[in-house]
Amino acid sequence: QVQLVESGGGLVQPGGSLRLSCAASGRSVGIYTMGWYRQVPGKQRELVAAITSGGYLNYADFVKGRFTISRDTVKNTVYLQMSSLKPEDTAVYYCNAKRSLDYWGKGTLVTVSS
Repeated sequence: QVQLVESGGGLVQPGGSLRLSCAASGRSVGIYTMGWYRQVPGKQRELVAAITSGGYLNYADFVKGRFTISRDTVKNTVYLQMSSLKPEDTAVYYCNAKRSLDYWGKGTLVTVSS
């Protein structure tokens, strides 16, 4: 099994950038499909971006061209580089590792506000 810890959230102004990190322990991030999801109160958790074990990338339409997912198998960490942030990007962002089971981190809050 794998343990996931997110970091890098915070308050940023519209148009700004943040980089989220998901540090994994227990197993290599390279064997999982790693994803970033987000959730706001009263709404379902939604996929933001994912990277498969083979390196295939998948992005939600609402972040294409603004967010980039990447992984570093040496550091065993997955990143989400977020640019051109909008107020509607405000959410708790969760890291997910998926193989036969789903593993989740506890989330990191991103607030986009002036």
